[in-house]
Amino acid sequence: MKIGSFDTAQRVLVIAEIGNNHEGDFTLAEELIGKAAESGADAVKFQTIQPDQLIHPDNEARLAQLQRYAFSFDQFQKLKETADRQGVMFLSTPFDLEAARFLDQIMPAFKIASGDNTFYPLLETTARCNKPIILSSGLMDLTQISYSASLIRKVWSDMDVTQDLAVLHCISSYPAPLDQVNLSAMALLKGCVSETVGYSDHTLGIDAAVTAVAMGAEIIEKHFTIDKNHSDFRDHQLSADPDDLRNMVERITETRRIMGSTTKQIQECEAAAEREMRRSIAVRRTKRAGESLFWDDLVWLRPQGGLPPGQEWQVLGRPLREDLKAGTVLMDNHFQTGEELNA
Repeated sequence: MKIGSFDTAQRVLVIAEIGNNHEGDFTLAEELIGKAAESGADAVKFQTIQPDQLIHPDNEARLAQLQRYAFSFDQFQKLKETADRQGVMFLSTPFDLEAARFLDQIMPAFKIASGDNTFYPLLETTARCNKPIILSSGLMDLTQISYSASLIRKVWSDMDVTQDLAVLHCISSYPAPLDQVNLSAMALLKGCVSETVGYSDHTLGIDAAVTAVAMGAEIIEKHFTIDKNHSDFRDHQLSADPDDLRNMVERITETRRIMGSTTKQIQECEAAAEREMRRSIAVRRTKRAGESLFWDDLVWLRPQGGLPPGQEWQVLGRPLREDLKAGTVLMDNHFQTGEELNA
């Protein structure tokens, strides 16, 4: 998946999900961007929420909390500029159609939250922006994921455009228990829904995210906080702090290096060992000129240097041109030619 110049086929895209961990403190939000960049994240992600377009008015406590946390569109524009200065990609999840249209002006791709992966008007609106979409798959089975993905692709098809869609495996529990993370489902997503798969992590710690990379994730999203004990807001406890994020990025980078490519070929480091570890056909016992070789006369020895295994048909039954002592590695010139035999 390509997002601007970033290609997830070449390097894992690590997204530091700041979300609402700033709790409405704009200075902290800017600091979190800097800390994420210092820790090696490729992107930072916020949540663009207009509370009255998300929360029912009867849910007064949640509505009041999100109103305290909410930033204006102008503030998100400034956060985008901060991310640019820090050299990280700016992303924010839209939670309503107006937010999606605003974010289209400042983001290279869209991220759809698990809670909205069946909010079809939002899927259609973001798809019409003709940008890559990262779709979290929490709260869904394969049929539902396939339907939402097909809806996005239909919009692109109707527009006669080609875009990239990534699907993130996700368990929408905070925190997600390790015995229900089910990372093996990523293989199903890759086979049935999208060429690019990733993982949005809600577990405690970083092991699940690193394991997901080893299983093929090209995008990792992890909640990020300045301090896990910053407040009693739920998301801090399941987030990575700067040290965690730095460690996660290092382990993901090392894991990706270990994984290599999907081709199977002799590696550069193996080349020097090949001659020493491969065998050649040799004579098991001393043989005299004019004698022919039979199977019991052969032994296969290291290092490589003569006729290799599989070429026994070239030596069996052929008279020798010269005496050979036991262990001699056989070459084609050890045998009489047809002209010599007829002479």
